[in-house]
Amino acid sequence: MPKRIVALLSLLVLCCAFLAACGGKSSGAGLSDGAYTVDVTTDSSMFHLNEACNGKGTLTVENGEMTVHITLTSQSIVHLFPGTSEDAAKEGAVLLEPTVDTVTYSDGTTDEVYGFDVPVPYLDKEFSVAIIGTHGNWYDHMVSVSNPEPVA
Repeated sequence: MPKRIVALLSLLVLCCAFLAACGGKSSGAGLSDGAYTVDVTTDSSMFHLNEACNGKGTLTVENGEMTVHITLTSQSIVHLFPGTSEDAAKEGAVLLEPTVDTVTYSDGTTDEVYGFDVPVPYLDKEFSVAIIGTHGNWYDHMVSVSNPEPVA
C-alpha cells in the first residue's frame, strides 16, 4: 500500500477515535470561534508548561475545531504527536512541529523556548500526547485543557 494511503488511513482512524471520544458531537464544546485563555495540566514534571505562563495556554476554536498553544520550558522536546507514542513511531505519522516562543520571567529575563499547537479533542478530560526529545525517545503523557475564558 502506498505511504500516502497509509498516512491518510491513519489520520482517518485518529479522527474517528476523536469523534467517538466526543460522542459524535462537535469538538468545539459549544464554544464560539475565537481565542480563549485556558488552564493546561499535564501528568509529568518532564512535560509541563513554562513557569512564565502560569499554567495557561491559548485555545483557538475555528469551525468547531480546537487547538491549544502551549509554551514549554526549553527546546529539549522537539516534536509532539496527538496520540500515543506507539502511533507516533509508525511510518507516516504526522508530528507537530515546534514554534519558537519568547518568554519573560518575573525577574525580567527572557528566554527562547519551544511551543506547540496541539489539537484538543475535548475539554475537561485528559487526552494522550506523545513527546520526543533530543535523545530520540518517545514518551506518553496525558494533557487536560479546561476553564476557557475569552481573550479580551
